[in-house]
Amino acid sequence: MGRIFSAMCRWMGARLAAYLTGPIRDFAPPVMGTEADWAQVLEPCDIVLVEGNSRVSTAIKYLTQSTWSHACIYLADVDGRGDLVEADLRNGVVVVPTEKYRNANVRICRPQGLSSADKQSVTDFVRGHIGDQYDLRNVFDLVRYVLPTPPVPSRFRRRMITLGSSEPTRAICSTLIAEAFQQIRYPILPHTWWESNDAMERYAIYRIRHHSTFTPKDFDLSPYFEVVKPTLRQGFDFRSLRWHEVENRAG
Repeated sequence: MGRIFSAMCRWMGARLAAYLTGPIRDFAPPVMGTEADWAQVLEPCDIVLVEGNSRVSTAIKYLTQSTWSHACIYLADVDGRGDLVEADLRNGVVVVPTEKYRNANVRICRPQGLSSADKQSVTDFVRGHIGDQYDLRNVFDLVRYVLPTPPVPSRFRRRMITLGSSEPTRAICSTLIAEAFQQIRYPILPHTWWESNDAMERYAIYRIRHHSTFTPKDFDLSPYFEVVKPTLRQGFDFRSLRWHEVENRAG
């Protein structure tokens, strides 16, 4: 009986995943440049946030009150070229080329202060999870918030997005990346409080938040990740822009 129930859940999860990943009609994100623009400035361990155009993206953007619904991490090969690793709803943790998001609205978030050993540790962790399944319990949670949009107070949304079973062989996009950084104790958005010693010196105490509570926007909000804007990095000159002149007619 248990096997039959598990098989039914997998079947339903697959069908829901197919529905949720379906594109939304007339979706037109602002494109901040071509794929070649942003892909050329990527470095190992960069986080690429994506504004998705699927039904599940709409749910995530609503619950997190953010533009960003998906997160990938960039891993470079020995020859300097690289690909993105993401946790895909239908395919699990996979390697994808940067061309996949050529026409998407993206943001690059770069961790600061990592040594070569730190980067190696992060990338090894992520590579070790390639092939893991997507946590389909995430699908059953998200489908409740697609239609209709629920009137959920903002203070409860992060708790609602704490999704999935937390099994080590299953992941969702932002939790896998958060776990990779937390295993080297790199902060994203840690809990903090202040204490004082006998000399009356105040110092901050940090506590790691559970990786299942992280969402794509947290890498954008984090004070420890630099937002990289490819247009500026590649020598932006506003004087070179070609403007469409509209004749101003009175009356």
